Amino acid sequence: MTEHIKIEKSDGILSLTMARPDKKNALTNAMYGALADAMEAAETDPSVRVLLIRGEGDMFTAGNDVGEFAAMATGAFQGERHVSRFVQALAKCSRPLVAAVQGRAVGIGTTMLLHCDLVVLAENALLSTPFVNLALVPEAASSLLMPLRIGYARAYEMFALGEAVDARSAFAWGLANRVVPLDQLDAEARALASRLAKQPAGAVSTTKRLMRNPELLMAQIKAESEQFAARLKTAEAREAFVAFAERRPPDFLKLAKQPA
Repeated sequence: MTEHIKIEKSDGILSLTMARPDKKNALTNAMYGALADAMEAAETDPSVRVLLIRGEGDMFTAGNDVGEFAAMATGAFQGERHVSRFVQALAKCSRPLVAAVQGRAVGIGTTMLLHCDLVVLAENALLSTPFVNLALVPEAASSLLMPLRIGYARAYEMFALGEAVDARSAFAWGLANRVVPLDQLDAEARALASRLAKQPAGAVSTTKRLMRNPELLMAQIKAESEQFAARLKTAEAREAFVAFAERRPPDFLKLAKQPA
């Protein structure tokens, strides 16, 4: 295990497990780095035919570690942000990606699913993208992919209001391939990954490339990243993170007369 990421390889399947259950699998910079390293290495490893992403414990992931967000907002965070490498690895991944999701999938926990080719949800899964709640903007090309997948109206509501979508709705909207009882989640996801691993790898990879344009996704990721970085420095973001730390609702109306 590297930095709360468990990496296992067997039968052509590379399993990447977010293993920080005591912190709801909130993703740190180091965890993003470990995920990016594994995905980048898989691109040149012929023994890896499928990637399986999962979370340990009762939640897929609470999204980005908010403490690190707050540090970035105040300028206290230094060094390379590996989240960018991870998001780019998702967009460029030539192998099929399978996700097994239980409990909450917050922020990037949901947007990464838009890059996955097969998504299996447990019946208790709840998907949410509360970027605007934190005075931020969507990432991982989700501002492009989410409306394409579920339509503008639903996508805007998910982003602007940040409310969670339950597993059945997510399935009905086209965000997932299967909804299964929690105790069947891992078995179902691994069975699908195994089936993909036995398919002709070249045909699988080429089919994915025809259906997804990495260059288009990378351009959207770049545009989002620039806006995301700018939003982190705003008074709105400072208010959001201070309110989170103080366990109170943010008051954005008091900022109405200040620069956004």
